[in-house]
Amino acid sequence: MKTGLVAANYPAQIPASDLAWEAHVRQSANIGYHPVGTCRMGGENAVVDGTLKLRGIDGLRVVDASVMPVIVSGNTNAATIMIAERAAEFILRDKRGY
Repeated sequence: MKTGLVAANYPAQIPASDLAWEAHVRQSANIGYHPVGTCRMGGENAVVDGTLKLRGIDGLRVVDASVMPVIVSGNTNAATIMIAERAAEFILRDKRGY
């Protein structure tokens, strides 16, 4: 029984030495960087307040991973969804006046 090729091997030519492997890794590696913490939240000198409102601009909230003080240990997706859900609660609360 033959099996089908799912994908090409990478690298196509296997490096022959540690130095060649290092060069390959340096050339092809990248990071899965998830920027967080660029919009300080809370406190007097923060960019956004505790309800995610941007200080100095009425009607604008920051609703993304930038308000996280530190990166979560897993993927940032679930935490960002939670921030968005909480922001929706803040917006509805403001709209209702309580």
